[in-house]
Amino acid sequence: MWQGILGHDEVVARFRRALARGRLASTYLFVGPKGVGKHTFAMRLAQALLCSERPAVALDPCGACDSCQQVLARSHPDLLLVAKPADKSAIPLALLVGDEQRRMREGLCHDIALRSFSGGRKVAVIDDADDLNEEGANALLKTLEEPPPGSVLILVGTTADKQLPTIRSRSQIIRFAGLEPDVIARLLVEQEVAADETAARRLADQADGSLARAIELADDELAAFRDSFLAQLSRVDTTSVALAREVNEVVDAAGKEAPVRRRRLRQIMQMAIAYHRAQLHAAAEAADGERCARLALLVERSLEGLSQIDRNAHQQTLVDCWLDDLGQAQAGN
Repeated sequence: MWQGILGHDEVVARFRRALARGRLASTYLFVGPKGVGKHTFAMRLAQALLCSERPAVALDPCGACDSCQQVLARSHPDLLLVAKPADKSAIPLALLVGDEQRRMREGLCHDIALRSFSGGRKVAVIDDADDLNEEGANALLKTLEEPPPGSVLILVGTTADKQLPTIRSRSQIIRFAGLEPDVIARLLVEQEVAADETAARRLADQADGSLARAIELADDELAAFRDSFLAQLSRVDTTSVALAREVNEVVDAAGKEAPVRRRRLRQIMQMAIAYHRAQLHAAAEAADGERCARLALLVERSLEGLSQIDRNAHQQTLVDCWLDDLGQAQAGN
């Protein structure tokens, strides 16, 4: 475990090697499932690079100096943070290069080029890098091509495929694997999300490697729906109208705001993915090739559904088509 972070020892070792060799890159792209600790790792890395008491090469921030405390408080003058606002579908260009009145005189690209306040490095973390549109990615291009001396830019996303080539080709890609169920269960108990180890393990087994997903599943309302949903999903056929109506009702109950409803629908689709992946694993162990092929189609269709959510597809139409396609696939049509 590094700095309270479980499950990513190989990533820690990679950064230690880079620092020991003096080969820290200027731009990193962190990719991996949501909720596995990518943002937390980025912030701990920033703390290590900005710590005033211990050398960065140690990758062991003291956690107590003013610099470390400022990073924890997100107020360090050499730490720049950008994330997609909850009410936006993409990272606003103004956060990167300033608004139209102050273009290139404020924003991340301007600020990272300024001299460090502490005389050391400047670190920028861009969360939600999947939500960089083409205009935003192109705005970063000059900074990526000519990184200011001593700057480190970390983009946090889910897959390299969601980044434009201009981002991928100029970044070192760091891949974060999903967390093991034992790790998730331990964290759920430590954070008092689950009442006991049994409940924690049940959530961890459903979380598909994501602590954030496990925490979401701990929601009593969602947990109650899950049991009913998976029971119906196991026998869904081409007459899936009733199940689609139930899913839409649960999504609508999440709230009136579109981002909240999209998040709830993602949670439901991720339930289906975890359920079918578990069945796929069992079928593979049983060497049931025909069942494996059918289950792989079910997983693929739900993954496609997630991308359709990201593209703001009409909710009811998406749910109806998704469940109908699952029924068709299960029926072998």
